[in-house]
Amino acid sequence: MERKIVLKKDLLNTFKALGLGAGQSVMVHTSLSALGFVCGGAQVVIEALTESVGPQGTIMMPTQSWKNLDPTSGVHWQEPHEWWQLIRDNWPAYDKDITPTNTMGAVAEMFRRWPGVLRSDHPARSVAAWGKYARYLTENHELGNIFGDGSPIGKLYELDGYVLLIGVGYDKNTSLHLADARAEYPGKHNVMESSAIMEDGVRVWKSYETLFVDGEDFDKIGRAFEANYPVAKAALGNGTVTYMRQRELVDFAVEWIEKHRK
Repeated sequence: MERKIVLKKDLLNTFKALGLGAGQSVMVHTSLSALGFVCGGAQVVIEALTESVGPQGTIMMPTQSWKNLDPTSGVHWQEPHEWWQLIRDNWPAYDKDITPTNTMGAVAEMFRRWPGVLRSDHPARSVAAWGKYARYLTENHELGNIFGDGSPIGKLYELDGYVLLIGVGYDKNTSLHLADARAEYPGKHNVMESSAIMEDGVRVWKSYETLFVDGEDFDKIGRAFEANYPVAKAALGNGTVTYMRQRELVDFAVEWIEKHRK
C-alpha cells in the first residue's frame, strides 16, 4: 500500500466531520504508524485534538506503565524466572511525572508531559487528561479499581463522554473494561496484582486485588456494536478514525458480555 501523508488540517477536518467539537470529553487511542506519515508527528495530533474540543473540553488518554506489575502476570515474559525476585525488589516506584508509558504509542507518551496535562496515580494503569475535567478524571485512581465505576473510565461515563479511535481497533478500546466491571458472567473473578509504589516516602512492592480483564473478545464486541449503533467512521491517511458515544458502547457491551461470555 502506498504510504500517505497526513497534515494537521487533515486531522482537524476529519475530527470535525466525525462530530468531535467544542466542550466534549473524549477518550483517545492512537496509532501514528497506522496513519502513514503524519507531518509533525504526535505533536500535531495533540494540537488538533485540544483545538477541536477547546478549553471547555477534555482529552483523556491511557498512559499505562504495565511493566510495573508482578512478573507472574506475564509482563516480563522475555526475562528468565530467576530474575523475577530481582525485578520485584528493584523495579522503580511509579512516579507520574517520570514513569514512561508501555506500548501506548508516541501520542500518549508525548501527551503525558503536555502542558496542562494531569496524570492519575495508578502505578500500572494510569490515564492522563487535559482540559476542563482533567483533575476530576485523574484524581483518586484507586489501586483496586482500575476500570470500574469511580475510575477514570467510569467518570467519563458519568460525563457522557466519547471515544475516538485513531488508527486502532476495539482491542485498544479501554472503555470496554468498564463493561467488564459492570457485567455479571460465570467466569468473572478477581486477581492479585503487585506494583512498585511510593508509600510514606518509601519504595514498596504493593499487592492489591483487582478485577481480571483480558479483552480477548473486544473486537467481536466492536463489530456487534457497529451492527446495532450508528458509529462515525472516516478514512485518514492509511488508517481509519472511529468515533462513538461511550455510554452507548458500554451499555451495549454489558449486555453482550452477559449473553456471550462463559
